[in-house]
Amino acid sequence: MTVVLGFSDEQAPAQRLAAALDLEYRSIGQHRFPDGESRVTLPPELPPTVVLYRSLAHPDTKLMELLLAAHTARELGAERIVLVCPYLCYMRQDMAFHPGEAVSQRIIGRFLAGLVDAVITVDAHLHRITRLDEAIPLPHAYNLSAAPLLGRYLFDQTREAILLGPDEESRQWVEQAARQGNFGFAVADKVRHGDRRVAIRLPDLDYRQQHVVLVDDMISSGHTLAEAARQLHAAGVRRVDALCTHALYDVEAAAMLQQAGIETIWSSDSVAHPSNRVELAPLLATTVTEVLA
Repeated sequence: MTVVLGFSDEQAPAQRLAAALDLEYRSIGQHRFPDGESRVTLPPELPPTVVLYRSLAHPDTKLMELLLAAHTARELGAERIVLVCPYLCYMRQDMAFHPGEAVSQRIIGRFLAGLVDAVITVDAHLHRITRLDEAIPLPHAYNLSAAPLLGRYLFDQTREAILLGPDEESRQWVEQAARQGNFGFAVADKVRHGDRRVAIRLPDLDYRQQHVVLVDDMISSGHTLAEAARQLHAAGVRRVDALCTHALYDVEAAAMLQQAGIETIWSSDSVAHPSNRVELAPLLATTVTEVLA
């Protein structure tokens, strides 16, 4: 017997995963005390295998709650824990750029490997490595891509658009999404001058009266997409939208993106956000089934 465990603040996507797997769903209760500490409460009895759903946006408190939950699950009978983590935190810092910097990818990867037996994530932000098991040393570590799902969703919205990646790193997602609807695509050049200062050079195309959809793995501060949108409008586009896996941007960034001329943003449900349109449960369930077999 296997059950899906989900924290109370992520009940909806965890329940969608359980339904896709045809497994029982059980909730993990959470309480956060005024001093910032957390209490988690698991079902008092667990089967030998559990699928633990936890997305790790805004991760610091969530990582502690994951630690408490995983250890408690072992005490309650779980012999095998499969962590389904649609957004995986701390993957960008994969080396020390200055003396004394913590290499968070390596540290968090080992931390997770010590808690669970398998990790399934989506579009992890990996720079200098190609496989997730290089960051999380487990035999079962899977980095899936939502780009095909996003591309199929876009095809249902429009049959005529140019897909544009804001930088070379986005090429993998742009290409996968474009294949789903035989969309034309291109990739811009980006030079980053800091967390909030970027320079974008658009590919040499005729953008007049075109519908352009910006595609990336995540939207956080929003400055990269905003700058791309401004240049596209200056080049005469008819409309600019955006498509991403992880919607990490806040209300302030949303206003900036709208001011820059991005009309609609569509995202997956890897992180709860008003822009969510694409459910990841079917994609995740396929790999969970393979791991459990």
